[in-house]
Amino acid sequence: MGQERLSLSGKLWRLRREASEHHRRLTAESGLHPCFAGIIADRGLQDVQAVQSFLQPRLNHLPDPSLLLDMDKAVARLLRVVQQGESLAVFGDYDVDGVTSSALLVRYFRALGLWVRVYIPDRLREGYGPNPEAMRQLAAEGIQVVITVDCGATAYEALAAARQAGLDVIVTDHHQMRQELPEACALINPNRPDERFPYKNLAGVGVAFYLLMALNRALRRSGWFQGALCEPDLKQWMDLVAIGTIADVAGLTGINRILVAHGLRVAAEPVHLGLRVLKQVAHLGNSLRAGQVAFQLGPRLNAGGRLHRGMMGVELLVTEDEEQAKQLAEELEGYNRERQEIENRMLRQALALIEAEGGVGDRHGLVVAEKGWHPGVIGIVASRLAERLYRPVIVIALDEEGKGKGSGRSIPGIDLLAAIEAASSLLVTYGGHRAAAGLSLQVAQLASFVQQFEMAVRAQYRPGIFDPVLHYDEVLPVAEVDRMLAQRLERLQPFGQGNPEPVWVLQNVRVLEARLLKERHVKCLLADQQGHLLDAIAFSVWPGALGEGLLAGASRMDVAGTCTINTFRDQEKVQMVLKDARPV
Repeated sequence: MGQERLSLSGKLWRLRREASEHHRRLTAESGLHPCFAGIIADRGLQDVQAVQSFLQPRLNHLPDPSLLLDMDKAVARLLRVVQQGESLAVFGDYDVDGVTSSALLVRYFRALGLWVRVYIPDRLREGYGPNPEAMRQLAAEGIQVVITVDCGATAYEALAAARQAGLDVIVTDHHQMRQELPEACALINPNRPDERFPYKNLAGVGVAFYLLMALNRALRRSGWFQGALCEPDLKQWMDLVAIGTIADVAGLTGINRILVAHGLRVAAEPVHLGLRVLKQVAHLGNSLRAGQVAFQLGPRLNAGGRLHRGMMGVELLVTEDEEQAKQLAEELEGYNRERQEIENRMLRQALALIEAEGGVGDRHGLVVAEKGWHPGVIGIVASRLAERLYRPVIVIALDEEGKGKGSGRSIPGIDLLAAIEAASSLLVTYGGHRAAAGLSLQVAQLASFVQQFEMAVRAQYRPGIFDPVLHYDEVLPVAEVDRMLAQRLERLQPFGQGNPEPVWVLQNVRVLEARLLKERHVKCLLADQQGHLLDAIAFSVWPGALGEGLLAGASRMDVAGTCTINTFRDQEKVQMVLKDARPV
C-alpha cells in the first residue's frame, strides 16, 4: 500500500493490527464479517467466549468490589454512618469525573435519607485535591466522615490535617500513587502500589460506583432494607458513571466497557432532571454516544469548574427543581462558550511562543508559559498542542506572585508523569498519570524545569515515536461500506480510549461533487473504478491541506475514515466520515 507515503495531513498510515490465522478462524466461529479479524486481534480477544463477552457486556461479569484493598474497611465505616446517622461529606474534584462521582454519592445517600455535604475546591484559589484548610473547615462544620472522589491519593498534608481534626477520611481515587500511603481510614485505588486488583483503568467515578456496590450489598445483608426503606437501584445512576468515565478518557475495555455500555443506555432516558435539560441545551436526542459525551456534554459540565464555579455541575446533576436545572444548564452553556474563546486565544498565543523560540525543531518535550493565561483552560490547550505538534506538552499559567500552575498532555510512547517526576525536585506539587499530569512551581525554577523535562523526555525517545500516524483497521472495497457494515459496527460500541472506532481505507477512489459547508467542512461523493458511489464528509478540514485536496477532487486518491449512518430530515444514508486522504 505504500505505507510510507505521507498523507495530505502529513501522516503515515499504519495497519493497527495484522490478524493472525487464529483470529481469522475466531472471527468466523463468532459469526462476524472477515473485516473484524484485525479488530478482534487488537482487542486481545483469544476465544469465542471472550468475543461474546466483548460484544455483549453484562453487569454480572463485573468483578467483586471486595477484591479492592480497603473496600471492606470503607464499607464498615460507612455502615456506621448510615446506621447511626453520622454527618458525611463528599470531597470531589472539579472535573467531570469528580462532578459525576460527587453527584452519584449524593443521590445514593439521599435515597437512604442522609444529607451529604459536598465540597468542590475552587480550581484557581485552592487547586486540585484536598487541602488542610478545607479539611479543618469540614471538621468545624461538624462533619465526621469524608469520602474523597477522584482525588486524595497523594494528599499527605491534607489527610494528616483531617486526622488531627478528628475526621475519618475514605479516599476513593484512581490516579497514580507513590510508595508511601497517606493517612486515611481507608484508601481505595486500583493503582495503589500494593493493589493486586487487575483492572487498573477505572475512572474515579468507577471507583465510587464500586464503593456503592459494596455498601449496598452490606446494607442488604444487614437487613437494612427490610423496613419501609426501599433498596436503591444502582442501575438508575449508571449514566453518571458512563459520563465521568468517558470524559476522563479512561479506557473503554474490561470493567469500563460494561459500565459505560449500560450507562449510555440509561442516559437515553435519564432519571436525572439536570441531565435531561443539559441534553436539550446541547441539542442531543434521546440516544447518547460516547463521542457526544466526550465532545458535547463533558465540556459543558466541565465549564463551571474551569471558570470558578466548580459546584455548578454537581448542583445540576442532583437538583429536582426544573427551573433551577434550566438556569444551571444555560449558565454552563454560557461558560462553555466563554471557555472556548479563552482556549482559542491561548492556543494562538502558545503557538506564537513556540514559533518565536524556533518552532518544534529538535525539541522532544515542549513547555510554554505565560502570564495572564487562565489556569482553568491550560489542560485543554496542552491537549490541542500535543495533538497538533505530536510532542508531550506542558502549558504553564504564571501569576503575579511568581508562581506557575501547569498542565500537561502526552502522546503514545511517552510517560508524562515519569518525565515530570525526573524534575520533581524543582516542583512544589505534581501528580497525574502517563497521558496527563499537573504541576505547580516557582517561576524561578522554570528554566531549570524546562531543561530537566527535555532531558527526561529524550531518555524515553525511540525512533519514529514523533511521527504522526493514522492507524487503520482494514482495506475495504467501496461496495462493502454499506448499511450492513454500519449495523455490524454498532456491536462494537461504545468507542473510545482502548476501543477506537474502526478506520477503513478505500483505495484508488475519485472525489466528486466536493463542496464546502459552513466554511469548515467538506462534503463529497466517493467513486471507485466500478462506479460504486459513497457519501462522505470531512469535518473541520478547511482551511488546510486535507480540505484543499478534497475540494480539488479529480485525481485519484486513497481515503481513510469511519463508517456511520447519517440521519438527515428523517432519511438515513450510509456515510464515510473522512479522517485523511493521500494521492495515489
